[in-house]
Amino acid sequence: MKKIIQAVAASSLLLLAACGSNEGSESEGKEKLVVSTWGFNEDFFRKEIYKPFEEENNVEIVLDTGNNADRLNKIKQGNSDVDVIFLSDYYAQQGIQDGLFDTIDRENIPNVDKIYDVAKAPLGEEYGPAYTIAQFGIAYNPDESPIEITSWKDLWSADLKGKITIPSITSTTGPMMVDIASMVKGEETFNEDAAFTSLKEIMPSVVKEYGQTSEYVNMFAQGEIAAGPIMEMYFADLKEAVPNAEFVTPAEGGYAVMNTMNVVKGTDQKDLSEKFINYILGKEAQEKSAKNKVDSPVNVDVQLSDEEAEGLTYGEDLINSLHTMDMKFVNDNLKGWIDRWNRELIQ
Repeated sequence: MKKIIQAVAASSLLLLAACGSNEGSESEGKEKLVVSTWGFNEDFFRKEIYKPFEEENNVEIVLDTGNNADRLNKIKQGNSDVDVIFLSDYYAQQGIQDGLFDTIDRENIPNVDKIYDVAKAPLGEEYGPAYTIAQFGIAYNPDESPIEITSWKDLWSADLKGKITIPSITSTTGPMMVDIASMVKGEETFNEDAAFTSLKEIMPSVVKEYGQTSEYVNMFAQGEIAAGPIMEMYFADLKEAVPNAEFVTPAEGGYAVMNTMNVVKGTDQKDLSEKFINYILGKEAQEKSAKNKVDSPVNVDVQLSDEEAEGLTYGEDLINSLHTMDMKFVNDNLKGWIDRWNRELIQ
């Protein structure tokens, strides 16, 4: 069945597709691959990543951009023609449990064999791989913090009372904070009661929970906070605001936040979608994204200098040190955690 794009939605999508190009009528008659992704660094992706794939495969890539939740909800409501969707593992698991994604044929994605093991099937063999991994660790301002921060436990120090932020429970990294709280209590396996007892103990130190990274950056830049957990991919923004800022991989290990690619159920472009996923995992695309400080690479053939790797989650030793969470377990328990967070921690 030939894909038909609804006129109302197509106007914005086609404007995005045409941005930075003068293809005009050249795109008419080409197959279209609709990719749902975030809107950041669009110019880079259009020129350096998408254009070579379009030329090689005589296809036009149409973007549907937005945040994780909004884009996933559009697919859930049947209001999109998306073929491939990029989502964090937290949201991708929701899509899997809602039956929104097609299974993939890994024989059509040979580059999976060239990526870190943890990225190959983060949500199960039937679903898509991760194309980048971000580290969730701690950033702090040594000029404002009364202590050197080297551990998750340091965030619970009385010396940091009224000086930190933590992610809200409804953010992508919120569930990780629950797991960290359990670990800080000395639990070898997750213990919900211990976690919430631990979270009660840290709340007097919390100036404000952040839902968006921009909130963290603003508080950090204005000196309202001295430290807090954050994904390493956003550290450059902190460094720009506070040049002395430091990012720490805690002694107990950081957490892996994986962005995944999945094929949307019902697409008539399954083969092309899998070809696109394979391309994104290839050395060339991965290297371009890494060297432009856009995404940390998962392809093990990508070799970066120390300068090129700065600010990226890079290297087998680091990747293997990161904690991963069972996203099915997270999604099965998240409603209860949110209720308990709001009931026990919010004053």
